[in-house]
Order: sequence, then C-alpha cells, then structure tokens
Amino acid sequence: MSATAFADLNALAAHLRQELQKQEDPKKFILLYAYNGTGKTRLSMAFKDLGKNEEERDTLYFNAFTEDLFHWHNDLDGDRERYLQLNSKSRFFVGLNELEMDNRIRPFLQRYTDFDFVIDYDKWLVRFSREVNGAIIDNIKVSRGEENLFIWCFFLAIAQLALDGADAYKWVKYIYIDDPISSLDENNAIAVGHDLAQLLARKDHAIKAVFSSHHSLFFNVLWNELREIDRKKFAPYFLSCSQRTGQFQLIYTGDTPFFHHLALLIEICQARDADRLYTHHFNALRGLLEKSSSFHGHKKFSVCIKKTAEDPDETLFGRTLNILSHGNYSFYEPSKMLPETKESFEKVLDDFLDFYPFNRELLPSKPEEPKAS
Repeated sequence: MSATAFADLNALAAHLRQELQKQEDPKKFILLYAYNGTGKTRLSMAFKDLGKNEEERDTLYFNAFTEDLFHWHNDLDGDRERYLQLNSKSRFFVGLNELEMDNRIRPFLQRYTDFDFVIDYDKWLVRFSREVNGAIIDNIKVSRGEENLFIWCFFLAIAQLALDGADAYKWVKYIYIDDPISSLDENNAIAVGHDLAQLLARKDHAIKAVFSSHHSLFFNVLWNELREIDRKKFAPYFLSCSQRTGQFQLIYTGDTPFFHHLALLIEICQARDADRLYTHHFNALRGLLEKSSSFHGHKKFSVCIKKTAEDPDETLFGRTLNILSHGNYSFYEPSKMLPETKESFEKVLDDFLDFYPFNRELLPSKPEEPKAS
C-alpha cells in the first residue's frame, strides 16, 4: 500500500483536485476513511475554498456547515408555531421557488420517514406535519435524526439538479460529501450509501465526487458500490494526521478495504447474539465476505461460503445472500428476519467463523441463558 504525506490541509485538498483532474487516469470518485478529529470537515472546506474565485465557485458540499444553514424556531412563548428557518443568504438555496423543491425533496424523504413538509418560499421556512391515527398534526417538531434526514434529502435534491444540468447549479464541477449520517442509526447506514452511489452512478454528467467518513459500515457500503460502478475511476484512501508532525497522510487501500473486517464482524455478531438481526444485516454479512475474499485474492465472495454435501457449489446460500443483500431498508421500521432467512444467515456466519481463525476473545460473548426458577 502506498502512502503520501502532506504538510497541511490545503496541500492535501490540492492533491485531491489533481487526482480528479489529471490527464492520465483521472478519477471520478475519491473515498476517504478517517477517524473523528482528523480534520475531514476542514478538508472539505479547504477543497471548496480552492475552487472559489471572487463570486465564482465549483464545489457543492455537504458537511456540518450545511446543517447549520437550517435552524429551529420553537415558539417558546406560544408553543405552537414551530418551523425550520432557512438561511436565505446562502447560495445553497438559489432559485428554490422556481425549482419546486418540495416535489424534488419528497421522493427522497419518503424512502426513510413518515412525516411531510411544506416550504414557505416567501418566509424562507419549512413546516412539518405527520398523520397520527388518521388525523394530520401540523407544526410538529421532528426529532434530531428526522431533521438530519430532511436536510440530507434537501441536499440530495440539489445534487440531482446539478447532475441534471439545471441553470442554477451549472457552476457545480465537484460534489464533496462529509459524514452525511453522523446522527443516524449506524445499523441503517446501508440505505444512505446505496442511494447516494446510485444517484451519482449516472453517466450523463461530468461532475466528480469526494466522500469522507468515520463510519466504517457507511465506508464499506460506498466502497463496494463505487467499485462496482467503475473500479478504474475510483480511489479509496485511509486518511490520518500525525500528532507529532501535524502532517496528513493518505494511504491508498487498493483493491482491499484493509481496516474493517473485524469491526464489521463484531457488529454482526453483536446483532446476532442479542437477537437483533434485521434484513439489512444481509448487506453487512455480504460486505464482510466480499472483503475477506478480496483480502485472500479471490474475485467472488462465494469462496467464503462453506461447501456441503447438499450444496457442493455453495449456490443455494450464495444466491440467498446475493438476493437478500440488495434493496432499500427503512430507517425507522427495520424488518426482522424471518426464521428461514435467519437460519441461512446464521449458517453462513457460523461456517465463516469456523473456517477463518478470528480471535474469539475479541468477539462479543453470547448472553447467558436465564436460569430456571
């Protein structure tokens, strides 16, 4: 694995731009994994700032500053008029009324939530509502997770406009996304990663993208999705910062996401042992098998599925895993596995653990059975 050091974030941001622009072997997607506190958000701002020239700019970005463009009015006096206020001065909201953003945001939002909204374009605010027992409750305050989902879907709608070549967003040459799921349930990061990759997979645009995250499962999902789109146009890196020198270092991961096998395995085992297996865990299990097979130099994850006399070619369990690891999953209504699918899941996982000598002391212990009284 090759590593490159940079004196500061500006030098690193300039390098990322060169990777996306270089004449020979230009990249379309760059994926960065870094621990919290490394400087991911500051890097996204440095990348954005390098593309600014007075009023001109070239980067549409999502990070913690994007979320700050929205703030709550809670009506502490009357406790009735609650709404989300938009920062009308931001270029992020250019041409909202003409672009009918309600209708663009709603299809994204309905994938994950059960509340609705209305944008007041004259007052630059958003009101939320939810149906409860057949009645519509207006002016509700949604949860922090739901608020973040709304802001994320707002961004997706704008990104889609940029990909479509809308006049208001013709300036966008790059999309930079930093940790879009920081406040969401980490077990459901799969849906965001899948939807994001599918949106950017379109071939009818020239926009290039950088993603950064500290979330191992989200990184793994994007790694697999983007690699499937075009592995030659995709560059994954591990980003770190030296506390001694202050230098930033990029380590190219190549064809193996080298640092998530164990973390992913622990997440899966914890869910299984606590009887909290949901359908989206098939994505995580498939990701684990793909990374393990890639690490050992194989092209298909089926090599990690144990052959049996009844299924000598691993086709049954491989097909089951392949089918059940695709799909969109709700953030707030995860589906429990049916008994027969749970049995298949546990068989593949147990056989995998029997075949590969992972240190069992690092894996969670199964909870003790309650003693009979």
